Amino acid sequence: MRVDLDNEDVSPVSLPRFQRAAFHGKRLSRLTLILGAMGMLGLVVSLFVDLFSPDSLWTAVITNSAASLLVLASALQSAEVVSLWRARVISPEQSPEGPQDGLLEGPEPGWYDRLLGRISESGTSMIGQIGLPVFWLAGWTLLALISILMVWNFSLVGSNVGLVGNVVGGLLLLIGFGLLVIERQLSNEAKASWPEAEQLGQITRMAIGTLLIAAFCLFFASADRVWPTRLAVLIGVLPGLVAVELLLRALLSIFSPRNERMEPRFVAHSFVAGLLRWPPQPLTALQDELHNRFGIDLRQIWAFTYMRRAFLPVFGVILALGWALSGVHEIPMQGRGIYERFGKPVEVMGPGLHAGLPWPFGTVLPVENGVVHELATSTEGGATTQTLNPAEGPPPAIANRLWDATHINDKSQVIASGSGDKQSFQIVNMDVRFVYRIGLTDQAALAATYNSADIPSLIRSTASRVLVHDFASRTLDELLGEQRTDLSADIGDAVQRDLKKLDSGVEILATVVESIHPPAGAANAYHAVQAAQISAQALISRERGAAADQANLAQLHASVAHDQAAASSREVMATAQSADLRFSAEQQGYAKAGQAFLLEQYLSQLTQGLTHAKVLVLDHRLGGSSAPTIDLRTFTLPADPAASPKAIDQPLAE
Repeated sequence: MRVDLDNEDVSPVSLPRFQRAAFHGKRLSRLTLILGAMGMLGLVVSLFVDLFSPDSLWTAVITNSAASLLVLASALQSAEVVSLWRARVISPEQSPEGPQDGLLEGPEPGWYDRLLGRISESGTSMIGQIGLPVFWLAGWTLLALISILMVWNFSLVGSNVGLVGNVVGGLLLLIGFGLLVIERQLSNEAKASWPEAEQLGQITRMAIGTLLIAAFCLFFASADRVWPTRLAVLIGVLPGLVAVELLLRALLSIFSPRNERMEPRFVAHSFVAGLLRWPPQPLTALQDELHNRFGIDLRQIWAFTYMRRAFLPVFGVILALGWALSGVHEIPMQGRGIYERFGKPVEVMGPGLHAGLPWPFGTVLPVENGVVHELATSTEGGATTQTLNPAEGPPPAIANRLWDATHINDKSQVIASGSGDKQSFQIVNMDVRFVYRIGLTDQAALAATYNSADIPSLIRSTASRVLVHDFASRTLDELLGEQRTDLSADIGDAVQRDLKKLDSGVEILATVVESIHPPAGAANAYHAVQAAQISAQALISRERGAAADQANLAQLHASVAHDQAAASSREVMATAQSADLRFSAEQQGYAKAGQAFLLEQYLSQLTQGLTHAKVLVLDHRLGGSSAPTIDLRTFTLPADPAASPKAIDQPLAE
C-alpha cells in the first residue's frame, strides 16, 4: 500500500514501516557500503588476475562473485531510498529558508552563465522527476552485467589452485554465511513493518547461491577436471539474469515520474530471484504476479485446472511410450549394429530401422560398415588441433618432407649394419601408414567389437612388433635400394597375418611407406658425409680430366713432332733425289758436250748471280778524249779464273 501525504485519512505515524524506517535506513546504508566495497574490491582483484593469468579459474570465480555482491548492493541501496523517505516523512527536517529574491543584489549574469544555469536546472529537474536512485540502480547492474560478459568463456581448461584455492573458498563460504544470517533476518521481518524485506531476502539468496557454487568449484578444481571451470563460468547466469531484470525495471521506471508527496515504489524487486525458494513453485509465483499486476486469476480458468489434474497421467503415458520407443533403432548407411538381447549378441543388423526390446533389455552396439581409416605407426603423445590452411596460401609445415627435422609420424627403428667383418647396428626414421577397415562379414564385426578394446592401438602395437622383427636383418643400403612396393607388401602381409591370429576382425587394405631416412639428429652429420663423398668424387673426376688433358696434349705434341720429322725427312730425300738427278744429268751432258757444257753452266750460273748485282765495266780502251760509255749489254763474256789475263782481255777486246 502506498501512502499519499495529501490524504488525511492515512496517518504515516500509525504505520509500522514508517516507525522503523530510520533503523532500516541506517542498516541498509551500512550493508550497501560494505557489500559495494567488497564487490568493487573483487572486480579490481579479478582485473589484476586477468592481466597475469587470463585463462584461469580465478577470473570467472572472483568476477561472478563480485557481480552478485554488486547486484545485491544495488537492491539494498534502492530499498534504502524508500526507508529514508519514510524516515523524513515521520520526522521531517527543518531546513533554513534561503535568501529571498531581490535581497541580494549583484551584477547581472551574462549569456554564458544563464545558459549553464538553464542546463543545470533542466538536469536537476529531470533527476528530481526520475530519481537519482534509479540511475544508481542502472549503473550498478550494468557494471555487474558487463563484468559477467567479459569472463564468459567456455574454452577455459582446468587448473590447480592449491592451498590458495581452499583459503579463498573458505572466505567465500564465510561471506555466504554472513549473507545467510542477513537473509534469515530479512525473512523473519513482518511484511507490515518492512515490505521490502522479503524481496531483499530473495536477491540475497541469489548472492548466497553464487558464492556457494564458486567455493564448490574452487574445492574441486584440478588440472584433470574441466567441469569446475565450466561451472564457475556458468554460475554467472544467475546474477546476470537478475542484473538484466533490474536494469529493465530501472529503465521502465523512467516512464513513472517521481512524486515527493507519494511513497516511492521499490524498483529493485526480481521475479528471477523470487524463484529461488524451496519447494520451488514457479507456477504459483507466476500466478500471483499475474493476479497482482493484471488481475488475472488462473485458478478460475477451467482449462488450466484440467491440465493440472491430467498432468501426471499424461506425463506417465508419455514416459511409457518413450520407453517403449527406445526399442526402435536407426542404423545409418555407413554403419552396422550388433543387437544384444539381455546382454547376449543375437544378430548383426544392417542399415535401416529395426525394432527390438526396449532399454535396458535390448541394446544395439554401433559398428562401422566399410569405413576406411588411415593409421600411422607413430604419433605425438598429445593431441593437437589441426588448423586448415588456405588453398592459395603457403603449404603447411607438416607437408615438409625434408628429414632435417622430426615429423609427428616418424618412428625410429634399429636395423642391421656391417663394416667388413664387424657387425653393428644403425638407426633410421620411417613413416609407415596402414589403410584398414573392419571386415564386411558378420564374424568380423563381432570380433572387432568384442575381441578388441582399441583397434588403432592394436594395429600400432602389432605393426611395431612386425617392423622390429622384419628390419632386424636389413641394412640401410637394402632399405634404400629395395622397391617401396615390395617392402610395403611384405610389411602388410605380416601385419595381416598377426591380426588374423588375434581374431581382431580388421582388414588391412594397403600399407604405405612414406619415407625412410636417417634420424633428424644425424642430418647434419649425414649431410657432411654426403658432401665429403661428393667432394671426393668431384676431385677424382677433376684429376681424371686433368690427366686426360695432359695425355691428349702429349699425344698432340708427339704427333706434331712425328709429322714434322716425316716432312723433314721427305724434304731431305726429295732434295737428295733432285741433286742426284741433276748430277746424273750434268754428268751425261758433260759426257756429250764436254767443254761447251761447262761453259754453258758457267754462263748460266754467272747470269743468275749477276741478275740483281750492280756491274761496273771498265775497259782499258776507253780514253780520256772520248765520252764515257756505259755498257748496256745484258751478258758478259765468260771469264775463266784459271786462264791467263791475256786470254781474257783478248775476247773482250774483240
